[in-house]
Amino acid sequence: MYTSSSLKAELNEQGWRLTPQREIILTAFQELEKGQHLSAEDLYELLMQQGNPISLSTIYRNTKLMSHMGILRELEFAEGHKHYELNQPYPNHHHHLICVKCNQTIEFKSDSILKVGKSKAKQSGFHLLDCQLTIHAICPTCKIAKG
Repeated sequence: MYTSSSLKAELNEQGWRLTPQREIILTAFQELEKGQHLSAEDLYELLMQQGNPISLSTIYRNTKLMSHMGILRELEFAEGHKHYELNQPYPNHHHHLICVKCNQTIEFKSDSILKVGKSKAKQSGFHLLDCQLTIHAICPTCKIAKG
């Protein structure tokens, strides 16, 4: 789990610094309930409610930076815009099953997917930051409603 000091070290290593805004964004993601994902707009609203007014453009820049660094996971859900969550190390690593009708999201674990990702990255000389599988499907409720 990322802490402020580990985030600072990682940012410094890549030539960035830990700004108060980055620390607030990290804290917001650390305090989310398990299974909760935020879009940049959701994060903006949450921070405003908490009394931490950070501009939406700052949130976009920092969520993109933190996802490129592997701190956040950038998720493409059925809604057509990106969501984010903390990138948890193994064994908390998980994948997503998403209903394309109602956007219900189920998180699941699969060691075999992670093993394939690690193996492929190693074969190609890459350093694995994240390995995620997103399955788009129709949930049983939506399937019955459609029928």
